[in-house]
Amino acid sequence: MKELSLNILDIAQNSIRAEASLIEILLDETETTLTLTIRDNGCGMSEAFVKTVTDPFSTTRTTRKVGMGIPLLKLAAEQTGGTLSIRSTQKEIDPEHAGTEISASFDKTHLDFTPLGDVISTIVLLIRGSAKTDFVFRHTLPDRTVELDTREIRQVLGDEVPLDTYEVLAWIRDMLTEQYASEA
Repeated sequence: MKELSLNILDIAQNSIRAEASLIEILLDETETTLTLTIRDNGCGMSEAFVKTVTDPFSTTRTTRKVGMGIPLLKLAAEQTGGTLSIRSTQKEIDPEHAGTEISASFDKTHLDFTPLGDVISTIVLLIRGSAKTDFVFRHTLPDRTVELDTREIRQVLGDEVPLDTYEVLAWIRDMLTEQYASEA
């Protein structure tokens, strides 16, 4: 993929398909490194599937026989000297702690580092496409932190205003844009 934001979109969509009610997208960035973590409380994966999930021919999809999201994220991380790790607990085994966490680290100074891309549009698109799911987005930069928690927005709006309305999505986009533009 040409941008890490597309990897974020793909992995978060996997979380949505896994019936997660909460998806956390965490970016921790220094001058030279970027760590991307996506954590959900979905149905989780079996230990056997976790061992094969980085193989493009290992997928739970029925519409096609390949799954490229996680293998491409792993490749992007490893091309910079980084790593990918996956932890998952199935709901049947531990319902209170079920879910999956995927974490990838990157060396931003490496020639093959994939740019982050338009992460604001990715977050807005995820909320638009799955308004009943809660999202926590936190991008920790060397000089500031950009944050969004849809649970807080729901608390203010109440049940009568869905998150996928044009006005709410525009406000979310503006709020994230302002946070990225602000000086620390």
